[in-house]
Amino acid sequence: MTSKVSIGIIGSGGIAAAHAQAYLSFPDVEIIGVSDIIPGKAQSFIDQQGIEGAIACDSVEELLALDIEAVSVCTPNVAHHSASVEALQAGKHVLVEKPLAVTLDQGIDMVKTAKNNDKILSVGFQPRYDPNMKAVKELINSGKLGDVYYMQAGGGRRRGMPGGTFINKELAGAGAMADIGCYSLDLVLNALNYPKPLTVSAYTSSLFGTNPAYHPEADKFDVEDFGVAMVRLEGGKVLNFKISWAMHMDSLGPTLFLGTDAGLKLTPAGNGPWSGVWDGGIGSIELFHDLNNHHVETSIPVQEHSIDIFREKVRDFVTAVKEGKSAPIPAEEILINQAIIDGIIRSSELGREMEINIPEI
Repeated sequence: MTSKVSIGIIGSGGIAAAHAQAYLSFPDVEIIGVSDIIPGKAQSFIDQQGIEGAIACDSVEELLALDIEAVSVCTPNVAHHSASVEALQAGKHVLVEKPLAVTLDQGIDMVKTAKNNDKILSVGFQPRYDPNMKAVKELINSGKLGDVYYMQAGGGRRRGMPGGTFINKELAGAGAMADIGCYSLDLVLNALNYPKPLTVSAYTSSLFGTNPAYHPEADKFDVEDFGVAMVRLEGGKVLNFKISWAMHMDSLGPTLFLGTDAGLKLTPAGNGPWSGVWDGGIGSIELFHDLNNHHVETSIPVQEHSIDIFREKVRDFVTAVKEGKSAPIPAEEILINQAIIDGIIRSSELGREMEINIPEI
């Protein structure tokens, strides 16, 4: 093993460029190769990103034959499972972009494969590296809220529907739920140390995506652009979750944590038609406490920072590989996230409450 961590990148789309630039900024990392199933695309990517000496590969198998220690999986959602499993079985550590997989069964298989091969499987949830997100988790875990019994999470873009692979169920697995909803779920579940979900009752729709007046690819749109769910969690807790890519409204409301001793309200950063969801950044943090008709509201200053949270995510993965640490954002946790999204889709299709079962791995 050289002093530099040797990396391969699977997939060469937009998100792969962010991974490549992060890796290139670290002196202890070397990108050995890039793979893409479209002939010539990997080489074009290498040239565009200025990755000197990297080898262009036309298959995952070809890339994994190179002398690399770890990979970033930056494919469309549908290939997250196969690419990650192949890499783990080949003895490589894996950083896979969100969502973990297209189906819960795929996610379970990925976690089992990582465990069986004693390799890292970390998932790309960069909002965790925002210092304000960390402060919220610390506040809740300090016990200041008492027993947190109710959470409201999610958000909505006034106009923020993507296209391409994002709107194809076969390729993406789900729509707004998997794309931006997974971030909102992680914010709440991570703050509570990932309690297991028990049941979910949900409704989803695609009233905007399938309307040509609102989406240029309406004839190809077959995922949800809106969803709402009531999720029962272990420990007597309940989560009201809602998400939307598009709506005739400026907001679906703040994120709330209601506790027996205090409550916490968060709003996302940003404004405009594409803002309003937790894909990075907190706009405000307020603490509420009422006792004997005395009402206390405290605004907690949002930390101004210049941290590149995406780069921090990649840096943490590299450090874990280099120092033999565990996965920074373990797939075992995100499997719970995936199970809730899976339950939402099943509940919506059948129109009734569904149990959520996650096997012991």
